[in-house]
Amino acid sequence: MRGMDRLAPLLTTLEADGRLRVWSLVITVFGDSVQPRGGRVSTARLNRLLGRIGVEPGALRTALSRLGRDGWVDSERDGRLSHYRLTPEGRAKFTDATSRIYAPPRGPVAGWALSLEDSPDPTALHVGGMALRPADAPAPPARLRLVGQLQTLVPDVAQDILTDAHRAALQALRADLNALVAPPHDPLDAAAARTLLIHRWRRIVLRHPELTAPLLPPGWAIAPRAAVARAWHDLTPLAEAWWDETGPGLPAMPPAGPALMERFGGKGLD
Repeated sequence: MRGMDRLAPLLTTLEADGRLRVWSLVITVFGDSVQPRGGRVSTARLNRLLGRIGVEPGALRTALSRLGRDGWVDSERDGRLSHYRLTPEGRAKFTDATSRIYAPPRGPVAGWALSLEDSPDPTALHVGGMALRPADAPAPPARLRLVGQLQTLVPDVAQDILTDAHRAALQALRADLNALVAPPHDPLDAAAARTLLIHRWRRIVLRHPELTAPLLPPGWAIAPRAAVARAWHDLTPLAEAWWDETGPGLPAMPPAGPALMERFGGKGLD
């Protein structure tokens, strides 16, 4: 029953997002779990993992077919099993996104930049029509750029300058992190939980600006990236144990290299 399911809170927030884009969830699985293990995965293993999340086999087949048509994945047969891997074009698309998703939490911000730019930049917060970001962060050309310290900071100002979509995404992330305070004990559950966590985080990172102290909304004692990093590393040993499992339809996969545990800067780094 859902009420006894350790994944229930995560599945509830996933359902609250609306119609699930299964193809996007498959991309998350490739980036988070398949690429570190040689980049090739059987359909049976994908079905086992995504079935735990509630994805039907037919929906997965449709998603893989779409990803094939769009040039993301190639398929191959190995006996009775089908396997998928990213195409060279698919891997190329991963490079920038992966570095952004798994970057280490940043340290204290030494200075801030306020810029007047020709077009909105999704990587920056916006205040009074101007872009606000750490002074050392990459930025597009600006018509006007001021660099200095934050002299005045009204309490909860970050909550006021977030867009509605960003605010809702952070609330859903907070719900997921709260649910993972007591992580799953089953390897498959841990693998599914890590997939759901990084799927939500991936969408936040690629759609919204990064938040760090002192511009954290209420309820965030540490920056979202640091909180996600901590939860991801807590889930990873058991999640990787599931990816190590073999059985009918689950052929052995290469072990993940040491770079996996260096994601987010390594365990314990906030």
